[in-house]
Amino acid sequence: MTLLATHRLSFYIGRRLILDDLSLSIEPGDNIALLGANGAGKSSLLRLLLGLLKPAAGQVLLDGQPITALSRRAVARQLAYVPQSHVPSFPFSVAQIVAQGRLPVTGLGQAPGAVDADAVQHALNELGIEHLLERPYTELSGGERQLVLIARAMVQRARLIILDEPVTGLDYGHQLRLLALLQRLAGQGLSVLSSSHRPEQALASANRVLVLHEGRLIADGPPSAVIDSDLMQRLYQVAVRQIDTAGHRFFLPC
Repeated sequence: MTLLATHRLSFYIGRRLILDDLSLSIEPGDNIALLGANGAGKSSLLRLLLGLLKPAAGQVLLDGQPITALSRRAVARQLAYVPQSHVPSFPFSVAQIVAQGRLPVTGLGQAPGAVDADAVQHALNELGIEHLLERPYTELSGGERQLVLIARAMVQRARLIILDEPVTGLDYGHQLRLLALLQRLAGQGLSVLSSSHRPEQALASANRVLVLHEGRLIADGPPSAVIDSDLMQRLYQVAVRQIDTAGHRFFLPC
């Protein structure tokens, strides 16, 4: 059954049309890369899907219900969000930040229990950052903070994780480990939607790609069928040479 869908969604910032007549659906087990140049509307689309912005036309449906009709807690039990950056004003520990992801499950006013602590530890172990458990979140590097936010989303136990450029600030090793983790989560039936500027990562790890261009959804399908040199030139105004070898696709400047 479709988990999340949009129907003829349009959105403006002031008088500028950001998204135009956009319809899509996300199914359980999808590992989707959302591609588009700067200003294509990726971040706006993610916030609309989460119910954080109101469309000018159309609607977002979560489990077949308009997301605007649901409480924030009901939405949070289904959807988890990892923003590009987040710096709180108070120096919470990493354990406290990650444990915040349990609030849609436990509710406010209930002290974390053993199950919550186990969920936090498991998420940190999966991401290879268990050594940060007691560190103040405000003292971490940008890449470390990003991994902590992903751990927070994981303990939320939502059915869909939405990530806004999740590899930004991560070193190469953590990028590869994160992409592998997202593949594993999708293989377990979780849905993943990640915005990205990196088509090569979509080719390597996603099973589906959505392409935004000038506010419209211009492609939706398997990465190997969608991402080619023509698309790269259309999106990014660069001429590239496409190389297909041993089941992999690469792009080099012309």
